[in-house]
Amino acid sequence: MGLGRRSGFAELRRPSPWGALALVMLSGLAMMRNGADTDPGPPQPTRLAASAQSQRGTAPVAGLEPLEYAPASRVRIASIGVDAPVMDVGLDREGWIDAPPAQDPNMAGWYQNGISPGQRGTSVVVGHVDNEAGPAVFYRLGAIKGGEQVEVTRFDGRIAVFEVYGIEVFSKEDFPGVRVYGDTGHPELRVITCGGGYSKANGYDGNVVVFARMVEVR
Repeated sequence: MGLGRRSGFAELRRPSPWGALALVMLSGLAMMRNGADTDPGPPQPTRLAASAQSQRGTAPVAGLEPLEYAPASRVRIASIGVDAPVMDVGLDREGWIDAPPAQDPNMAGWYQNGISPGQRGTSVVVGHVDNEAGPAVFYRLGAIKGGEQVEVTRFDGRIAVFEVYGIEVFSKEDFPGVRVYGDTGHPELRVITCGGGYSKANGYDGNVVVFARMVEVR
């Protein structure tokens, strides 16, 4: 039976200033799956991948200085086949970060008033897991492994290269905002989409979060 889908995006609520994100929550729209009993859906992080964060830590790379502010223009994750433009996104009327357009499956979003990739602090890139037509930009995000790289091209022409050190699925009902968005003192990146368990009634019950730290500037 064919699959009919609607967008499954991890939206980020910002009821407090960007630098104090303890109350940040995530929600996701459902992915409608006909024949859900046979469709495994997007890949989810393994237990081993989920433990990578505690194993590797977040130590900065010696001699690597943070970059100045510059918006993100493109994200590339070669290991899972992602090569997508990045658009600036802002807040909607209810205080949620807007999603990229659902009709464009190969588009990621970066919150334009937050930390830019490569600056000191934690920058965030978000994207749909799918839309009505099928898989979208971060459909395979849950398959990322520790040590793989995420490259973010900036509008100043520089490329901030981040190494993945952790990937986990967090429940929307118990999302650890401080842990995910907190400032570690050096440049970090979070890549987020919907994930976890799925039901037609409620959609995804969690979000896949990739933790990465900057290891190179090109």
